Amino acid sequence: MKNTFLSILIAAALMACNKRGNDHDASGTFETVETIVSAEANGIIKEISIEEGQTLESGQLVGYIDSIQLQLRKKQLESQIAALLKKTPDINAQINAYRKQLAVAQTRLNAQLIEKNRIENLLKADAATPKQLNDITALTDALQKEIDVIKSQESAQFSILQTQTNGLVSETIPLKVQIEQINEQLENCRIINEIKGTVLTKYAEANEMASVGKPLYKIADVSTLILKAYITGDQLSSVKLNQEVTVLVDAENKSTKEYKGIIEWISSKAEFTPKTIQTRDERANLVYAIKVRVKNDGYLKIGMYADVKF
Repeated sequence: MKNTFLSILIAAALMACNKRGNDHDASGTFETVETIVSAEANGIIKEISIEEGQTLESGQLVGYIDSIQLQLRKKQLESQIAALLKKTPDINAQINAYRKQLAVAQTRLNAQLIEKNRIENLLKADAATPKQLNDITALTDALQKEIDVIKSQESAQFSILQTQTNGLVSETIPLKVQIEQINEQLENCRIINEIKGTVLTKYAEANEMASVGKPLYKIADVSTLILKAYITGDQLSSVKLNQEVTVLVDAENKSTKEYKGIIEWISSKAEFTPKTIQTRDERANLVYAIKVRVKNDGYLKIGMYADVKF
């Protein structure tokens, strides 16, 4: 009698275990997109103010790499540019002398033209001689030629000075390009966090040597996690994109904690069952992967196991 009662209890316990073991449709682990932030400059890390578990905002300055040598190089290039620009001629000052000569010659020409007009009127009244008209005409022609020569000299000098200026300015162009490159390198010395999330791992400390590509820290957005699970072919008809499902996570005292999840991806092709994954039908060799997005309340962790119930 006693043995019979004990057998009944064991059978009931086994039935309960089997029932708990089949109260989900798929299993998987939580994951997220993890990003490794690396150094973009060479030098000593002067400051890196982050800790593992710290939440960072996008665009937040978290440290900087020594940039003294870059700043000195930039000042040197700026000095070279200033020295070249000082050599450029003052075109207005040098052309101004020709303009003054031109103004004087033009004034003399205007006066002679007035005199020529007066003599022409006198000649018509027989009060002047043709020789006087010829003399004044020759003088005005000479003054006009003098003005033409001054204008030609002014134009030639302007062209020479402009060529010199353009040559000196062109020599500053590669220097300015180098300054732009240095400005970009200086910007890269600032360690800017580009992704909002939580620091998972810190790889570097202040006063360590950094080089381009050296990992500084790993960060991920853990406000929502992705549960990657696997289902068998006969379960495909039970799931669809954007479907709301129940996610079950182990809690204290062998209880479970429920979360609402949304199926955001279903694999379009089958794959062999991963050895670490158990599906409802363990006899199936081919399964389909699904991803369920779950909002994290702080309890969920990357790598944690969970079950899915459709």
